[in-house]
Amino acid sequence: MFQFWLEACGHTIKKWSLENIFSAEHQKYEKEHQTKGRIMAQYVWHKTNHKGLRYREHPTRKHGIKKDRFYQYRIMIDGRRIQESFGWTSEGWTEEKCLVEIAKLKQARRTGEGEATLKERRQKAEAKRVEKERQALTFNDVWGKNYLPQAKADRGDDALIREESIYTLWIKPVLGDKPVVEIAPVHLEKIKSNMKKGGKAARTIQYTLAIIRQVFNHAKRNDLFNGDNPVKKVKMPSEDNRRTRFLSRAEADALLEKIKFISPDVYDMSLLSLHTGMRAGEIFSLTWGAVDLANGTLTLKNTKNGRTRAAYLTNQAKQMLQARRPANPGPDQLVFPDRSGQKMKQVSNTFNRAIDKLKLNEGVTDPRDKVVFHTLRHTFASWLVMAGTDLYVVKELLGHSDFKMTSRYAHLGENTLQAAVNNLGTSFDTQKTEAAVVKNGAEVVALATSE
Repeated sequence: MFQFWLEACGHTIKKWSLENIFSAEHQKYEKEHQTKGRIMAQYVWHKTNHKGLRYREHPTRKHGIKKDRFYQYRIMIDGRRIQESFGWTSEGWTEEKCLVEIAKLKQARRTGEGEATLKERRQKAEAKRVEKERQALTFNDVWGKNYLPQAKADRGDDALIREESIYTLWIKPVLGDKPVVEIAPVHLEKIKSNMKKGGKAARTIQYTLAIIRQVFNHAKRNDLFNGDNPVKKVKMPSEDNRRTRFLSRAEADALLEKIKFISPDVYDMSLLSLHTGMRAGEIFSLTWGAVDLANGTLTLKNTKNGRTRAAYLTNQAKQMLQARRPANPGPDQLVFPDRSGQKMKQVSNTFNRAIDKLKLNEGVTDPRDKVVFHTLRHTFASWLVMAGTDLYVVKELLGHSDFKMTSRYAHLGENTLQAAVNNLGTSFDTQKTEAAVVKNGAEVVALATSE
């Protein structure tokens, strides 16, 4: 009996709950329907005395003593109903103004001249506005608001340090405030002239013009500029400013020993560059997460050409990194931070002091022949080629994007090439001797047989 009473109560409760749900849903529907009805009521269209022109009144807003009116024009064009919305009385649209515009549109459709609809007119006005903004866009605008943020997103902040420096020093003073559409080859020639007077190498000037070319290409891709790239009309300076100086084994040993006495940190960086061919910037950016001591490799990201590559450690380089490694380094922790724990910006002057003490640059006037930190990378490649390493392998180890950059080391392998030819000549002589022995042996056998 008690169970039956519970079941009955349960059924009653369940029934009551369902009724409540349906009631709530019904109330919700009624509320939405009423709201929709009110909205529809608010937008009742009223005819005017002119065919196709109508208006609706704002439910609350007034213009003067009357409610604010929104005018619209409807017409059939080529079998399609077109609705043209003019605007509110509060925006200046009166019935008389609408009639004037309607007359203009009819005239345009009749003569085929001008915009036949308000939509076309507004599109043309928008195009004019965009073109006006484009005409006023300065090189600074494109650089700071468009090119630089995109380049940083694509390549990272580190890869753009040099670009930003060159822009500030050489590009901005000449092009910064100029509208992009007004920049001509003559302005780029001025940049070239300024850089030559400033003692900049041809390669640096080429790099600067390449930056400007990239900015213009970016502007064209994003419809910020639709003219010709002015860099195409500028002659690139040509000069062989490649470094030819590399260290002998004795010079390298002496230099490392001198640096080690002055600064262990600079010694470690110098050793790493000499043994792996890494650039200074790649060493500055190296983190412990990119160091694989077990396999003796480093993963170099955000390199000069934007590609990721591997560097391979010698035993000395591996031992050096093992000695530097903290107990539990984070993956983003720098291997060679500056004194404040941040990434280094340039090589310490300790390196130059060691060069001066050893007098490695004494009497040298040509910058290409002076020993600098980059000479360590050049020495790494030179030693490899002199040891007979294939130039393609050297290209990959250095991370060159173009084989032409690696071909500068080809002359260092001349002794190896000569040795290869000599070996070939020796093999010819050996084959000739073996053939003579075989021939003589055959003659001896023949003579013995005849006897």
